[in-house]
Amino acid sequence: MGKPVDPPPEDESERIDLKTALEERYLAYALSTIMHRALPDARDGLKPVHRRILHAMRLLRLDPGQMHKKCARIVGDVIGKFHPHGDQSVYDALVRLAQDFAQRYPLVDGQGNFGNVDGDNAAAYRYTEARMTDVARLLLDGIEEDAVDFRDTYNGEDEEPIVLPAAFPNLLANGSQGIAVGMATAIPPHNAAELCDAALYLIQHLDTASEQLMTFVQGPDFPTGGVIVETRASMAETYRTGRGAFRTRARWQKEELDRGAWQVVVTEIPYMVQKGRLIEKIAELLNDKKLPLVADLRDESAEDIRIVIEPRSRTVDANLMMESLFRLSELEARIAMNMNVLTGGLVPRVLGLSEALREWLEHRRTVLQRRSRFRLGQIERRLEILRGLLIVYLDLDRVIKIIREEDEPKVELMRYFELSEVQANAILDTRLRALRKLEEMQLKTELDELIKEEEQIRALLASDATQWKLISHDIRQVKKLYGPETAIGKRRTSFADMPDTTDIDLTQAMVEREPVTVVISKKGWIRALKGHIQDLGTLSFKGDDALRTAFFSETTAKILVLASNGKVFTLDVARLPGGRGFGDPIRLMIELEETAEIVSAFPYRPGLKLLMVTTDGRGFVALTDEVVANTRKGRQVLNVDAPAVALLAVPAEGDHVAIIGENRKLLCFPLSEVAEMARGKGVRLQRYKDGGVSDAKVFRLSDGLTWRDTSGRTWTVAQNELMEWLGHRGESGRLPPKGFPKNNRFA
Repeated sequence: MGKPVDPPPEDESERIDLKTALEERYLAYALSTIMHRALPDARDGLKPVHRRILHAMRLLRLDPGQMHKKCARIVGDVIGKFHPHGDQSVYDALVRLAQDFAQRYPLVDGQGNFGNVDGDNAAAYRYTEARMTDVARLLLDGIEEDAVDFRDTYNGEDEEPIVLPAAFPNLLANGSQGIAVGMATAIPPHNAAELCDAALYLIQHLDTASEQLMTFVQGPDFPTGGVIVETRASMAETYRTGRGAFRTRARWQKEELDRGAWQVVVTEIPYMVQKGRLIEKIAELLNDKKLPLVADLRDESAEDIRIVIEPRSRTVDANLMMESLFRLSELEARIAMNMNVLTGGLVPRVLGLSEALREWLEHRRTVLQRRSRFRLGQIERRLEILRGLLIVYLDLDRVIKIIREEDEPKVELMRYFELSEVQANAILDTRLRALRKLEEMQLKTELDELIKEEEQIRALLASDATQWKLISHDIRQVKKLYGPETAIGKRRTSFADMPDTTDIDLTQAMVEREPVTVVISKKGWIRALKGHIQDLGTLSFKGDDALRTAFFSETTAKILVLASNGKVFTLDVARLPGGRGFGDPIRLMIELEETAEIVSAFPYRPGLKLLMVTTDGRGFVALTDEVVANTRKGRQVLNVDAPAVALLAVPAEGDHVAIIGENRKLLCFPLSEVAEMARGKGVRLQRYKDGGVSDAKVFRLSDGLTWRDTSGRTWTVAQNELMEWLGHRGESGRLPPKGFPKNNRFA
């Protein structure tokens, strides 16, 4: 054990408030992450690590036409000179720049194993080799001509560019993904030729809105293809605000086989989806019997993607089968857009499409002006030398004499011919063979050409229109290289309208259809037994619990549950616990208030009408389709005032209502007198002095009123015998006919 370190003396230590210290340090870390790691620059679309990789490759002379070099050499240079971070993180960034399924226009030309769309990793950097692509050269074009500012590297030994000249619209063409502190960026790739067209239009009409630019930029263009099914209005809003998402689906086709059989072949999958993981997930869904329309799945991919999906039978609808797959797997993905970038290299901002293109164009203009001024400086220096040389050619003998005889020929040349030091040095450095007459002619020609070029550059720097004209010319050249007729420039992602699935019952497509018996106990426990079970006497219940109700259903069906607070909840039969054990409490499946109780549960039948009744004798008729709830919170259907609670919901099949109160008075009246509503308190069905409703049912008057007594016998009172109980809604009624059960229930 080492000796414990003593704290510094009180007079040497400095007391700092912990909160202030943490805030300062966390802010410094956050700024570092935002500025120097996670967000791309709006001008060249690169994060610092990518910019440093390209800069290091340029210094290693890894141009498109040169030999590849080991990635270990590139990574070593990047982390040694420019990027003091882990070698693996730098190599991962380099690998991504080379992957044609990750980058729409790869910046690195890789040789060796650089990973694949299945999600397999690249080989180690000692095995792989790389060089730059033509796109990377475009991004660096003019960097030697003072096109951009440089800054000292982390150790002050070298310099690195703050931004690249970027003759290619890289931010939108290749996109970017990044998570900073408190902010993130997600930019999908786009088609370079479309971006060039939009930029050319923007040069002519600088105040064009993002929506108008969609004439040129139709939407993202993913390296992996696919089909975008987002609406045009939604995409316009995304491009306007810089935030949104694009729903993208796999591209598939139906292949006909022998004897009327067929299969579906998926040839393109959504961007950033790993094929291996996608197939694993679909296989899991198959094993869990969540894809009843699919029989088998296999991966026949070689260099191209080919995922074969076989249907359960040839009668299956291919569209329905694919809709169920889109709903449950990554064959459909939402690709987010959050164009959060560093504007001016300093300020994080979310840009729209037109703003992002404008940032790039302004940068191109700055680069053009800087390169022009750099060239102007070169011309001026050369002109100074040429003018000195031409002066000398007029009296060569004198020059030779001065050089031969003078102790300090430079000083004498400057005095005699009135030359500058630069001119005198140039004369002294001239070789003897250059003193021919022919050389003098060449110098005069060069002088004339440079004077002409100087005038052109000065005119260019003085005219905005000429600058934009030259930028437009450069953009057209880029478009020619990556136009729609080229292999890399052709649009890969297409657009389609979202198919209309309103008439497709997807629940049936995702669940195997099997008969079940739903059992609900008095304490609100629910389970689904396989098959339609007639004898429920053998069922066991937990503790003193007992059977409340049971009914036949199917795994593709839904159940409606009415609670005492007037809310209706919807349960999928497919998600109910199986017949082993006692089931699960319904309360766990829905968000039910502590004070509320479950009143009744019954199968959902589309198009059916329900008579909803509260304990204080009010009610109304509602359509089942209007009471179905899509969330765990349920839907408020009956509005009840305490102490009254919701009592029952019974099928409204018939033309008359029979209602009996706790005071044992029965009333029958026409169903037409009950209001039809989607929600509310309803109307008064029966009047009481005290107590409330016991039971109600809807029946057909011509069939008579039936009930079942406690011993299981069915009684029927014919229409002509019911006359004394027939009345109108809101009356009190009278004592029921002979034989009516003592428990005041119709069943």
